[in-house]
Amino acid sequence: MIEQTTPKKIVIAPNGPYLVYGNPNIVQKKQISSEHGEPMTWQTNQPIETGNRPVVALCRCGGSANKPFCDGTHARNGFDGSETAATNTFEERKTVHEGSTGIVIKRDYSLCAESGFCGHRLANIQKLAKHTDDSIVRAQVMAMIERCPSGSYTYALDEHSADIEPDLPQQIAVTTEMTSDGPIAGPLWVTGGITVERSDGKETEVRNRVTLCRCGESKNKPFCDGTHRAIHAQP
Repeated sequence: MIEQTTPKKIVIAPNGPYLVYGNPNIVQKKQISSEHGEPMTWQTNQPIETGNRPVVALCRCGGSANKPFCDGTHARNGFDGSETAATNTFEERKTVHEGSTGIVIKRDYSLCAESGFCGHRLANIQKLAKHTDDSIVRAQVMAMIERCPSGSYTYALDEHSADIEPDLPQQIAVTTEMTSDGPIAGPLWVTGGITVERSDGKETEVRNRVTLCRCGESKNKPFCDGTHRAIHAQP
């Protein structure tokens, strides 16, 4: 007998939480930064136990006292969870960095979560793009793009090739980012092509990696726009 499994899916409740179906792996990830405050990589910490529940409600308003789970605070704090993000595709929104060699660098600015992996104190992807005829620089750009949690950056080897994506598990990561003032609550990092359904019933574009707002203040809901860093969202 073939065991039937529920597809992994996130359904956004109107002005409410993220309802997670299919029992995907939910973990904690912490941003690792250099002594100069530059994001370097992610450290995966212990998994978050959900008790194998068929539906798990994750906080979206940022006010739960039981993060990452919803505790109903959204119903008391006047949370407006209206989704304002564009509903077209990455391909339609992308821009392409000019001047690169051996790599086509694509960017969807609307998806940027300000995680900071696209640069360091000496340069950023935009500056490095002009020097990708050097294979060492090109490899550095590829690594930066693959660490971008939101998928705001992607790349292909040439204009006729498909984008190259990191091999990521079907997983939801509750992230913690590091700042000069200490740790803050980062977005939900959703990987592996998990479907995200808006509160109006329409599905967002299924992608290998996206970041969902969990501070409640993004101007591009349901996606993170980096506002959590401005307001110093509490873990």
